[in-house]
Amino acid sequence: MTLSPTYQAMWRHINRGDIGKVLTARGMYGWSGPFWGPWYYQPGGGSMFDLGVYNVTTLTGLIGPAKRVMAMSGIAIPEREVDGQRVQVQSDDNAHLLLDFGDSVHAVVTTGFTIQQYRCPSIEIYGSQGTIQMLHEDWDPGGYELWQNSEGCWKVFEDKGRWPWTDGVRHLLECIQQGVRPINTPEHAYHVLEIMLKTMESGRTGQALPIESTFSPPTFEEEVEAEAAHLVHDPGRR
Repeated sequence: MTLSPTYQAMWRHINRGDIGKVLTARGMYGWSGPFWGPWYYQPGGGSMFDLGVYNVTTLTGLIGPAKRVMAMSGIAIPEREVDGQRVQVQSDDNAHLLLDFGDSVHAVVTTGFTIQQYRCPSIEIYGSQGTIQMLHEDWDPGGYELWQNSEGCWKVFEDKGRWPWTDGVRHLLECIQQGVRPINTPEHAYHVLEIMLKTMESGRTGQALPIESTFSPPTFEEEVEAEAAHLVHDPGRR
């Protein structure tokens, strides 16, 4: 996600203060669940590790490291049909987690193999002076919407180039060739993993749990020509 022109444009708006101080945020990603591969429903699987990981990565990348998590998580559909057979679900398929970033900045993530359809932004960031929302899923973003109180209208920027989610392979190879560190870091991945593991623990215990790991979120230079070619302002959409 962090490689996409949409993500990086949103980061720049937030970093420049275009929506003021970030106060609260929301992420959502789910569907009715896989009907293949029983491992999705075995220990170590579940909707958080398959789907919620995207929202947690995006929100922590845009806002920063989380300090605490509290969640409700469980198995809503105890039996599924997978590869033509009935299987017992052994991993949580329905989760709602609340992230505390400190200074009363909070975010919520909704994820599950319990969602048929929805029509809403995948990521919403609410600031003291505006709002920015990601269109489509954050692993396959289609642009973003920006509201600024000073402008008094929605501005829609569509990703006309449709950034490919496989771009991480290109980025990694280029980093190896050039001897530079990738944008995506092990520290960020570890932080996200701790959040997801403690989401499961919080769901079992009902307790808010501290997040002990931290990381430095990726930063980006000013908009480049390739990004501008991707993201096109559509004045006809409000």
